Amino acid sequence: MTECLTTLDGIQFNEAEEKELASFAKALGHPARVRLLKILAGRVCLGSDLVDQLGLAQSTVSEHLRILREAGLVDAKVTHPRTCFSLRPEALERIRQLLGDLYSL
Repeated sequence: MTECLTTLDGIQFNEAEEKELASFAKALGHPARVRLLKILAGRVCLGSDLVDQLGLAQSTVSEHLRILREAGLVDAKVTHPRTCFSLRPEALERIRQLLGDLYSL
């Protein structure tokens, strides 16, 4: 165990990065959204398949996907009448970077 800090001298804060990480954390703050990311890892899925996999109402899954899209974690490609969803690996890499910065404190 490390000793308790008596001063905060030398700790660098980056408000933009803190807000970015908090936004990702908020998007990941529901088990259904975490499950969606697991399902989408390495594959592209139709929205209807995601509804079947989660066993939730279509409107509920759509709302979870909207939140993940707005956070930049998921892409959606509309090929009317279908929508295909995929994970954005660069977003997950960004989360890893931001969390990694916590270890350097």
